[in-house]
Amino acid sequence: MTINAHVSRGVASALLLSGLLFATSASAETANIASASECAPKAYAMALRYQQQSAEIQALQRQNYALATMRLAQKIAAHPDATNLAIMTDLDETVIDNSALLVRDMQACHDFTAWDTWKVWEREGHPRLIPGARAFLDYANAHGVTIFYVSDRYDENKAATLATLKALRLPQVNDAQVRLLGPSKAERRAAIERDYRLVLQLGDSLADFSGDFHHADLATQKRLVAEQAAHFGDDWIMFPNASYGSWSDATLEGWAAPLKTD
Repeated sequence: MTINAHVSRGVASALLLSGLLFATSASAETANIASASECAPKAYAMALRYQQQSAEIQALQRQNYALATMRLAQKIAAHPDATNLAIMTDLDETVIDNSALLVRDMQACHDFTAWDTWKVWEREGHPRLIPGARAFLDYANAHGVTIFYVSDRYDENKAATLATLKALRLPQVNDAQVRLLGPSKAERRAAIERDYRLVLQLGDSLADFSGDFHHADLATQKRLVAEQAAHFGDDWIMFPNASYGSWSDATLEGWAAPLKTD
């Protein structure tokens, strides 16, 4: 065989190998694109990592409960003779951490924002406590403050929710003080305020604090937050929740400059 023949065969082999590598790479790229498009819930991964695994979220949660304890002490001191002081707290992502459900759903490529797996979780799941929650609620209980757990968990699963909260050793867990989905939170708040002096509210959604935020669009919510800024950190304690919320479909705003690297 001539040298030219060897060279020709070598070139042909190299071209074939190059083609195979390109085809393999293209197939992998196509598979990745297909996988991403076939499993849209994977887009929640970064938010869920932050919500479930970051030390920063635990620092914020502990910080919020430290602030809540300080504010409650001030409210108690300001009403030394009151016997009807009360606090109102949301449950999910405020007192209890449901991220295990959300992660399971995402890993199964199921969109948890359809909320069709939530009822089973309420009956069978085992949420964890948000760091700092029990210490704060025990403080309220020890100082004679009535605690209302006001949540949009399903009322049909109330017995299961009561059992979950009792298993987590939270104080004042009973049928009257755990108020679940039915009337709006604004109505449930108003019912509490007929008999109690409501001095502190805790939640991870703006609608946990005022009916003004319920069904309001993002622009209105932002305006209301600015108008009611004095409440935040005083009698309204907002907890971080990157997992879900009314903002989840908001349009992102990017820097208009072309991409450059250095």
